[in-house]
Amino acid sequence: MKEQSILLQEAEDYIKTCYAELGKTEREIRDRLLEIRKEIELNGTYEHTFEELEHGAKMAWRNSNRCIGRLFWDSMVVRDQRHLEHPEDIYVSLLNHIESATNGGKIIPTISVFKPSSPEHKGVRIWNHQLIRYAGYKAESGVIGDPASVPFTKICQGMGWGGEETHFDVLPLLIQSGNHDPVLFSIPDKLVMEVPLNHPDYPTFGDLGLRWYAVPIIADMVLVIGGIHYMAAPFNGWYMATEIGARNFADENRYNVLPRVAELMGLSTASETTLWRDRALVEMNIAVLHSYKQAGVSMVDHHTAAAQFKLFEQREAECGRPLTGYWNWLIPPVSPATTHIFHQSYENRVVYPNFLKRSEVPEFEEVINMDHPLS
Repeated sequence: MKEQSILLQEAEDYIKTCYAELGKTEREIRDRLLEIRKEIELNGTYEHTFEELEHGAKMAWRNSNRCIGRLFWDSMVVRDQRHLEHPEDIYVSLLNHIESATNGGKIIPTISVFKPSSPEHKGVRIWNHQLIRYAGYKAESGVIGDPASVPFTKICQGMGWGGEETHFDVLPLLIQSGNHDPVLFSIPDKLVMEVPLNHPDYPTFGDLGLRWYAVPIIADMVLVIGGIHYMAAPFNGWYMATEIGARNFADENRYNVLPRVAELMGLSTASETTLWRDRALVEMNIAVLHSYKQAGVSMVDHHTAAAQFKLFEQREAECGRPLTGYWNWLIPPVSPATTHIFHQSYENRVVYPNFLKRSEVPEFEEVINMDHPLS
């Protein structure tokens, strides 16, 4: 566990900022810090109130340097699930998250925060990258499904899970609580809203058989609030179209479908000078936007997202908060120079509360006892 003096300082920094934003008095701040100091001295850690947890989770989104969608940070629904310890109960909670966040396609930004580690309990951990994610299987002809999921798929198979080995098999949830072994749970098909992709101008596009899930629920990042590390805090917004059309389906180390899109468009791929990749990439993203709109699923295009981020910048300036950002991630992967973000510079400094990669958390321990430990 973290040294008490360091934890107390991080708690103090957070409480002062949080309570100031919530309009609390200096006396309320002093009283709360006194409670926290006593709790840390007695237990080696402290517990956030729901109000502190809720605002801290929202602040973490606001401080996320890689996220272009931060304008809506204050609208996130925060589900306090810290009371759950048994994997079966955590599983039910995750299914509820999926269902409520999907909301029939009208996606609701949501985070579910589970028990953090403490001297008495190692906390809850979800080993999936996203709650909903497609499997990847190595085959002689290449990879069936998502190449990014091959290592995790092998782990699930080693634990007895078996998919149908299609390109779009939804992986199970791998949940661990305390010192117990992780447990696999399948997600019911009825809870996974998927969007089949078609194109308004190319009728044969649907023959590609492409589809994607409605809600991206990130599950492998650590929520850090006031020195407390929540290893299990899956959260979601809605997709920006380019995440699917310009990355998941376009990247050569992912589904790599641009050559097939170019073929159905009648484009020559014999020379790069035809810009067939660019033309296929644009039409791929048109298909994603068209299909999600047709299905009634929330989504934003990269130009609208950039305009929303500009408004976020203005609001943060009005509040006197310095803006941080990771330029490489904020610029969209399609036509970035057409957005104001491309022509700006941002300080890529981590401000807490925030979300961290597991690799960025020094005390994170790999405790799965398997041949292929997750990272």
